[in-house]
Amino acid sequence: MAWIVLVVAGLLEVVWAFAMKQSEGFSRLWPSVITLVTMAMSFACLAWAMRSLPLGTAYTIWTGIGAVGAFIVGIAFLGEAMNATRILAAVLIVSGLVLMKLSSTA
Repeated sequence: MAWIVLVVAGLLEVVWAFAMKQSEGFSRLWPSVITLVTMAMSFACLAWAMRSLPLGTAYTIWTGIGAVGAFIVGIAFLGEAMNATRILAAVLIVSGLVLMKLSSTA
């Protein structure tokens, strides 16, 4: 269950990062509210998952999901560049996440 909650925490991180971008420096109300609410939910889920998962594993997975998710959202919805170097970087991050999960004892 901790792994599922951790994935949810990571996905919520993607949501708050996207909403933060849409808030234009917290100058737009609803994207700012979404940012703060999903940020709190993401932290709460991360904290819950850390009750049974090792710190290094949980935090790495959480930030990795957020980083790769934000990368994908940036390309899909914000017109950000997609080139071989950026894709390789995302693949390396995902590879690290897989290795972290495989090496975890929890």
